[in-house]
Amino acid sequence: MDIFMDWMRKRKTRVVLTALTVFLILGTLGCSAKEEIPEDKINDLDFTVVGEDQQPDSLKDIIAEKYADAFQISYTLGEDLYIAVGYGEQPSGGYSISVNAFYETEDTVVIDTTLIGPGKAENVTKTPTRPYIVVKTRNIADKMIEFK
Repeated sequence: MDIFMDWMRKRKTRVVLTALTVFLILGTLGCSAKEEIPEDKINDLDFTVVGEDQQPDSLKDIIAEKYADAFQISYTLGEDLYIAVGYGEQPSGGYSISVNAFYETEDTVVIDTTLIGPGKAENVTKTPTRPYIVVKTRNIADKMIEFK
């Protein structure tokens, strides 16, 4: 009986050690997971979100023509590049737009935005709105704009 009990203790110890090893390995792999970075990304770009009062009049005119529907516009003026993204008509107020990524590759400028709806507890107007965002950055010559 003593031989059997020794065998069971050793087996139990092996099972526990094996389980701990597996958890440590999985924990290490999980902690080393990093944010996915596009392979062709050169660097992040600095930008400023500009309000309507800071936008060139000609850009405001273009946006006014398009903002009833979803749109994506790039507009260059001298040393400045303006990028506008609109999400068309929404059923109420309380919407906002976040810029998730804004970077350049060898051939493109990439902008990734998301429309964020109003929170459930948020008191919003029931009047339809047309949310859009305009970002301003330096003019980057000869690069296509990629909207995500």
